[in-house]
Amino acid sequence: MTELKLAQNFSMIALNAQNSLHMTTVKKVALRCMAAAVILEAYLDSIFTQTEDKLILHNDILDQTNIMPYRKIILKPLLHKNDEAGGKLEWWLKKASMLSNSHLIKFEHTIANSLKQTDLLQEIPNLLGCDLYYNSSGVTIREYRSNVQEYTRIAENLRAELLEDGAVTDETICMIWLLRESGCMHDLFSQNELEKVAARMDQLYQRDSLAKAVFPIRIHRGIEIAIKGFLHMKKKIMKIPFASGVNFAFPVLERSQSVFIDTEAWFSNADKRLDDVRARLESNGHAFTVLQEGQIPLIKIDNIVYMAIPQAIYSRVPIHGVRLLPKRPI
Repeated sequence: MTELKLAQNFSMIALNAQNSLHMTTVKKVALRCMAAAVILEAYLDSIFTQTEDKLILHNDILDQTNIMPYRKIILKPLLHKNDEAGGKLEWWLKKASMLSNSHLIKFEHTIANSLKQTDLLQEIPNLLGCDLYYNSSGVTIREYRSNVQEYTRIAENLRAELLEDGAVTDETICMIWLLRESGCMHDLFSQNELEKVAARMDQLYQRDSLAKAVFPIRIHRGIEIAIKGFLHMKKKIMKIPFASGVNFAFPVLERSQSVFIDTEAWFSNADKRLDDVRARLESNGHAFTVLQEGQIPLIKIDNIVYMAIPQAIYSRVPIHGVRLLPKRPI
């Protein structure tokens, strides 16, 4: 398998469980950061020319036969009709993240297709399609699912570098900044682990020139995050002094849902309940793994962990089933 570039690695995290048919607020935040990832990818590949304190990009870069199509889509509108464009790294990152919706949609389709061609990304029915009420309404929702093995590999490599002592690569420094700006930090790290990540980032800021250049830059738009209203994460101020300006009181961008799956009967046996849930999920194309058995099992659906809680909904006729609730890392 061809080694993935930075923008592709980050897109595997950012696109996972996103609505693949419509531009949601959550996906717009992800796409803005994916566009910024292209700039960082180009920076790491040394395609910019350093002139004093500016990064210069020449128009002829777009004519190279080996340029990644998704990279070209981001760089072309930044160059416009000029022979070259230049600015500090922050200028490039903000310009890329501020591209129009039409550019972002074109970029999404291009990078998603590059991942689909190597079976690293799929479009599947959204998990809500398994919900009793959505299932009976006939509403069609589709979402992206990143390849489970590759998603796990990317996540575990990041976790290993940031939570353990040892060297941290330039790509990991860029990835952790992208996770922070996109609100995806909580996809990979628990609340307790974030304190370790914060300490690591502060350490990197003090010692690494790339971290010192990237970490203070902010591209996320407060209004887009505020619209989400996802404040289930407790906001707290870390005790570590952040010279890098790192702030983990950043709202989680929610992509998982609470789903009620009705079962054929009320199963007192937890295994039978789980078998019924498994059948519904797998018939809708979802990957299903039991992580922990018991009266309230933990199950991994695609790349997200859920608690499977027995529940009955009472109306004229009781409806028995299982409520899937995303498990919040602690």
